[in-house]
Amino acid sequence: MSLQDGGTPEPHDDGPRPVGCGGPGPEAGPARRGRPRSEAAEQAIFDAAIALLEGGTPLAELSIEKLARTAGVGKATIYRRWPGKEELFVDLLRSVELPDPVLPGTSARDDLVTLLESIRQRGLAKRTSALLHNVFSQMQLYPKLWNTYHHTVIEPRRRLGLDAVRRGMERGEIRDDLDVELVNDLFTGPLLLRTVIRPGGTLEPGLAERIVDTVLEGLRPRT
Repeated sequence: MSLQDGGTPEPHDDGPRPVGCGGPGPEAGPARRGRPRSEAAEQAIFDAAIALLEGGTPLAELSIEKLARTAGVGKATIYRRWPGKEELFVDLLRSVELPDPVLPGTSARDDLVTLLESIRQRGLAKRTSALLHNVFSQMQLYPKLWNTYHHTVIEPRRRLGLDAVRRGMERGEIRDDLDVELVNDLFTGPLLLRTVIRPGGTLEPGLAERIVDTVLEGLRPRT
């Protein structure tokens, strides 16, 4: 079942035009095409999507028309921001998830602990948020939506880990004769196991440090 909405964008604007707008005055700048995006309208669309999802509306039934009606905006307002529902849902998830961590860059250990702690916190958030749990459980049924999320959210996070491992190899903190992808999997694998494959696995405080220290012990350069 496709998630794409088959409707044609309506020529609605974000709101009423200012009263008394004639030609540009003597001090007016260059003419601007279109109107600036309205943060209020964008938030109203997100709020509408959250309300519908929390109310039990399945992703397959969450049409652009229904979102626009619930948010009190025209369909064109949504289409100006997102080409389709897949991109809208990815941005919605970004708005309710924790932001990607900023790695300190002081050492491989510090970077990897920061990264793994963010994965642990996300795992806890998905367990405590009915919205996140509901959306993620449905999202994987729709390949286009899942692929969009993977390429725009998951892949950049994975690159953070790969870059941290490479820096560790360059600094002599991690053996440089190993495959970077494999080493990154060794660090992130235990947390992904507990958050995805074994969603009931423990995610206690200090877990990120224990994983990093345990793996680093076996990856230190040989003397």
